[in-house]
Amino acid sequence: MVSGPCKADASHAKQAGPPSGPAPRAGGTSSTSIEARAQPGIRDTAGVVDVSAGEFERLVEEALDSIPDELGRLITNVAVLVQDEAPPGEDLLGLYEGIPLTERDGGYAGVLPDTITIFRLPILRLCRTREDVVHEVRTTVIHEVAHHFGIDDQTLHDLGWG
Repeated sequence: MVSGPCKADASHAKQAGPPSGPAPRAGGTSSTSIEARAQPGIRDTAGVVDVSAGEFERLVEEALDSIPDELGRLITNVAVLVQDEAPPGEDLLGLYEGIPLTERDGGYAGVLPDTITIFRLPILRLCRTREDVVHEVRTTVIHEVAHHFGIDDQTLHDLGWG
């Protein structure tokens, strides 16, 4: 049985800033923006951090690598993708499509991999600093991986990963 797509929308970003506190979202400058310009693949354009596709993919890999080994070993038959934009009309940072582990049974065999898609440009539009980008990528990856484990949006919100 295939579940419908689970979505991470931009609403969690308004609730969870980087560990050091939320960065200003409009106007002003930040010393971390200046530092971000010096990072390979990252530059500041009009107050919005621009992260190259290659650097963004590296951040997604780092977020996946941050998952504890005990849980990482349980992630099976999943492809993680990075795309520039969410589907038209969708306000998404990430998307899980597939059969959560909690819904797989003895008949689960020969199926295409689940997909977790992380949308680069919506995340970049939301962020003002490199630290914001790292935080949003990690939060979005963890959110979508949690759907693979069968955790719903309400529970993720309650746990601060909404």
